[in-house]
Amino acid sequence: QVQLVESGGGLVQAGGSLRLSCLASGRTFSSYAMGWFRQAPGKEREFVANINWQGYRTYYSDTVKGRFTISRDNAKNTVYLQMNSLKPEDTANYYCAVDRLPYRAATRTDEGAYDFWGQGTQVIVSS
Repeated sequence: QVQLVESGGGLVQAGGSLRLSCLASGRTFSSYAMGWFRQAPGKEREFVANINWQGYRTYYSDTVKGRFTISRDNAKNTVYLQMNSLKPEDTANYYCAVDRLPYRAATRTDEGAYDFWGQGTQVIVSS
């Protein structure tokens, strides 16, 4: 059974930083791309960033590019999201997800490409 557990959320002032972690189990972590998504109150869930299974290819939404960095440590079965220069509009629940297919050549930004999700961690950015 695949489990994803996010941590690292919290309350931070605008301009501050947080690092989210997602610990995965139940699947050969190093064989799958991972993604981060977020859902703000009253809005649909949206793509934030992803990283390929080998860890050298990353992709970001335009709203976080240059401020967020996704990385992974396959030895620890963990994917990270370093969030810098946070803005109030970054306030949301953040979810990690694992690709449904191993060794995918190109990472995907659509939710349908991911088949297991964590429970989410809340990030609140105050102005």
